[in-house]
Parts: sequence; C-alpha cells; structure tokens
Amino acid sequence: MKELIDYIARSLVDDPMQVNVTQVKHGSQTILKLKVAKEDMGRVIGKKGRVASAMRTLLMVAAAQEGKRVTLDIVEPQ
Repeated sequence: MKELIDYIARSLVDDPMQVNVTQVKHGSQTILKLKVAKEDMGRVIGKKGRVASAMRTLLMVAAAQEGKRVTLDIVEPQ
C-alpha cells in the first residue's frame, strides 16, 4: 500500500524527492501519512479534493483485496 501511494504522489509532484510516506498502525487499521513540498500540495489534493479522493479510493480497493483497512492522511507541510 505504501508503495502505491508513493508511486502516485511522485508521479504528480514537481519535486519527487520531497515525497515522504510513513505508515502507522492503530489496532487493525493502518494509517498512511503523505508529506509533500508545500508547492506541491495543490497537485496532490486537486480541485475540490478530487485527486486526494481518487488516491484514497485506489488505496481502499488495494487494501480490500488483501483484507486490510487502510486510510490516507495528507499532512500539511510546516
């Protein structure tokens, strides 16, 4: 799952070296936290959140095939 989000995010942004995906376990659920450069936040989120929503949908489908529960959080850069 982590590799899927990493691949998609690196394909979207201008600075792929700034993409960082971390994985956190909370019981039976896994949370993936995506960090990108501040300039690339708009590309990852998309208009009205459509790109982020599509990434979450793909992640849920991939997780369901493996019988897992995974969510995606896009972390705002500081």
